[in-house]
Amino acid sequence: MRYHNITKADMLNGEGLRVVLWTSGCSHHCPGCQNPITWDANDGLEFDDNAKKEIFQELEHDWCSGLTLSGGDPLFCSNRKDISKLVLEVKKKYPDKTIWLYTGYCWNELLKLSKEDKDIDTILKNIDVLLDGRFVLKLASEKIHYVGSSNQRIIDVKESIKKNKEILYIDNDKVLEGVEV
Repeated sequence: MRYHNITKADMLNGEGLRVVLWTSGCSHHCPGCQNPITWDANDGLEFDDNAKKEIFQELEHDWCSGLTLSGGDPLFCSNRKDISKLVLEVKKKYPDKTIWLYTGYCWNELLKLSKEDKDIDTILKNIDVLLDGRFVLKLASEKIHYVGSSNQRIIDVKESIKKNKEILYIDNDKVLEGVEV
């Protein structure tokens, strides 16, 4: 797996102050994407032990709420194995930290994929929040939380798996209607 950047004390990509891994590789190529430089899976830096150590050093801080995986797409086919290993290791070492994951895939697509792909299954079982769906430029809004377009959802993965139905972590439809969430 390759990555473009690791940002620290980030407050735009999940609740609290977070460390964010920006992976390389994305097959969605959404028009208007904020990170088209991350689409090429061969671009960026090799994700190695030093990169992992940098992430873990941030997670050691009490003020760090957790890890956010973005990109590119962390679930791009060549990223899945390494992301699977990383989320397992983070959950084991930092069980009180949350893991948020941005992807262009939709929840239902991932549920189907998880039946055939053990890495997707492992990832879903070890992340807390999934921000799903492709970015759609005509649905872009600065009013909604954490995502770029109103079709994208913020899903509580643990509750969704437990209740066997999609449970939103934040309902941006209510935000657009002017309702406090």
